Amino acid sequence: MFKKSVILVALLALFLAGCSGATGVASGGYSGGPAVGLSVNGRGQVSLQPDIAYVTIGVHTEAGEVSEAVSQNADQVGRVMEALADMGIARVDMQTSNFSLYTGDRYDPATGLSLGKNYSVDNTVNVTVRDLANMGEILDGAISAGANSIWGVSFDLEDKSAAQAEARDMALADAMAEGQALSAAAELTLGDILSLSYTDSGYYYPPAYGMGGGGGGADVASTSIVPGMITVSAEVYITYAIR
Repeated sequence: MFKKSVILVALLALFLAGCSGATGVASGGYSGGPAVGLSVNGRGQVSLQPDIAYVTIGVHTEAGEVSEAVSQNADQVGRVMEALADMGIARVDMQTSNFSLYTGDRYDPATGLSLGKNYSVDNTVNVTVRDLANMGEILDGAISAGANSIWGVSFDLEDKSAAQAEARDMALADAMAEGQALSAAAELTLGDILSLSYTDSGYYYPPAYGMGGGGGGADVASTSIVPGMITVSAEVYITYAIR
């Protein structure tokens, strides 16, 4: 019985040793133990002048009659859109984003007595501006034509694909250089690439602008707009086998 137990323990030990060796080869593709890797990451960044802008232009009107408030608003919005078209904004680049009608009460500021209902109408239009050199003049023209609120002025690149590819290639080169530098410093020899991944790490946009008041032909100071730069970033992650 004792001899049989010794034989069974010996066979079990051999079986476990065989399983351990098989696991090492499967995980790393190299015999003699688990694979050892070196992981690095690289970053690429491209900054470009924006070539397109988006802005929301609004018209707010109030009147004692609902039909009057709506009519005034429609006329004012029509003048704004006509002015934008005259300044080179294509009709397809102007889109109504909101139309709202609110009912409230009017009060005499001296007596506090009710003067009846008051109707407020808000109409906002999303505008795409492609001529950034004249952005300030376009906004001034909209205000002079009747716009009394402007917000959400933001800048972008209409097509980011080329910038994304350039940032990705820069990130890959950066990661590979980092791997070579680290392996040389540690006196290691790099093997095959075990894993490679890439991600867009985001975009940096200049802060948005906003302005309000005026409208209806009011005199306003010339608007100064500074687009800034759009930054496109990417990151690449590499894991090398070590020989």
